[in-house]
Amino acid sequence: MNYAVLKGAAYALIHAPDMVIHNGATQTVERQVNPDSEYLKKIKGHLRSYQDAVNYAPNQTYIGNIHPAELKKLAKDGSFLGVDVKGVRDGRLGDIMPEDEFIFMMKICDAFDLVILEDGFSKSAKEVYVKRELKYKSDEDVQKEVSRVKDGGLLADIQKFVNEEHAEGLYFNEKLVGCVKRAHDIDVNLNSHVMFENLVAKASGVVAFKELIRKNNIDAASIDLVIECSEEACGDMNQRGGGNFAKSIAEMAGAINATGFDIRGFCAAPAHTLVTAASLVKAGTYKNVVMVAGGASAKLGMNGKSHVTKNLPILEDVLGAFAALISENDGVSPILRTDLVGRHTVSAGSAPQAVMNALIVEPLNKASLKVTDVDRYSVEMQNPDVTKPAGAGDVPEANYKMIAAIGVKEGHIERADLMKFVEEHGMVGWAPTQGHIPSGAPYFGFAIEDFKSGKINRAMVVGKGSLFLGRMTNLFDGISIVLEKNSGEISSGASGASKEEINKLIAIAMRDFSQKILSE
Repeated sequence: MNYAVLKGAAYALIHAPDMVIHNGATQTVERQVNPDSEYLKKIKGHLRSYQDAVNYAPNQTYIGNIHPAELKKLAKDGSFLGVDVKGVRDGRLGDIMPEDEFIFMMKICDAFDLVILEDGFSKSAKEVYVKRELKYKSDEDVQKEVSRVKDGGLLADIQKFVNEEHAEGLYFNEKLVGCVKRAHDIDVNLNSHVMFENLVAKASGVVAFKELIRKNNIDAASIDLVIECSEEACGDMNQRGGGNFAKSIAEMAGAINATGFDIRGFCAAPAHTLVTAASLVKAGTYKNVVMVAGGASAKLGMNGKSHVTKNLPILEDVLGAFAALISENDGVSPILRTDLVGRHTVSAGSAPQAVMNALIVEPLNKASLKVTDVDRYSVEMQNPDVTKPAGAGDVPEANYKMIAAIGVKEGHIERADLMKFVEEHGMVGWAPTQGHIPSGAPYFGFAIEDFKSGKINRAMVVGKGSLFLGRMTNLFDGISIVLEKNSGEISSGASGASKEEINKLIAIAMRDFSQKILSE
């Protein structure tokens, strides 16, 4: 069977402390219900500098500079706070972008002139952006990209839009530097706050997509499908969430031959998308599919109150984004076993044991595999520095303990070896708590390397989602898929015969035809 492969992955973090204050849902709600709260007074004193964010070990892991196995060794008393890491912006798998550059990227991604930047800020940010982009593209291509950005506006006019026209302010270093205007006078789905969130998702997705192309030396024109799987959903009053982030991101990333659509499934969306992309490639419908997810500005500072109360820095000060390439079997990259997919069905129930049985045991049983036959599980890889102070505990560790418990129940491991299983098959969390971002995807880049280097032979990506958040059902959601080391053999299957096989068949047909002619 000719499976699709996970061929490349890339990541982006955007340090956005001003967006924490002005755009994160927790802070936005706090200003509405308790504008004089102590939390709002203290929040600025708990924000990290850009360099502090770059030096933070989990962030360096997210962009590929520290392997998860090495990250685990760096923890001090179960935390990465205070760990001395001299980080760099550029990672093997991604980039940590400062806030001013990202605001300029939002303007580049603005197709309807909704973003107004103060003229001085715009010119300064443009210079920085051009200088960086020239490392990767020709001057002609860079100038074509930034030509979308016209002259900036006056600060007084921007202030008027914010004060009188309900525009969403854009801030850098606590100063107003621009705004996002509403796209419609009365449509709440197109108000300035929603348009801000949409542009953040689009722009951060573009950053990750561009990193995927750069880090993996991909010809953007070879991509024929893009699937976007973040938690945002764009639309208007007639079709809320109608989309399409995917095609808008493909356009900005230069994927001129791609079509696209969005998949939504709360935190489980990336895993659903991985299975969907692999299935489409295996079927021969598409050859090169990119899955991409932008960040969620609403999640910035989501647990900020808990962090400030415990005198910690607000660690949810970065937007997360990722992109991955799923392609036809190349004989090298890890294969995606679309015949070994775990599904949390409607009838599965929401008990932890039922969820893990559906997502872990059932797909492994199809191949007569034990839980110990999977070398690495990529689950909800949230950074415990963020979740533990908020009372949510160590999410990845909790997942691994449940998998181990299932293994004990199935007779795959001894009860005494439960924590040994967690140690050998699990990983410490390093992803920002952006909902969909931690859900299996942070390990993609490392998984490709680990498979190719022979460190692992089998992995499982597990995504889970809370469907009840949409107030339409009380159900949970989940899906998983097994990845395996590539054997190097490319067989014919649903995706069609190889070129060599086709040429061989043509040669046989021509020989038979010639013999028939001669015999006559």
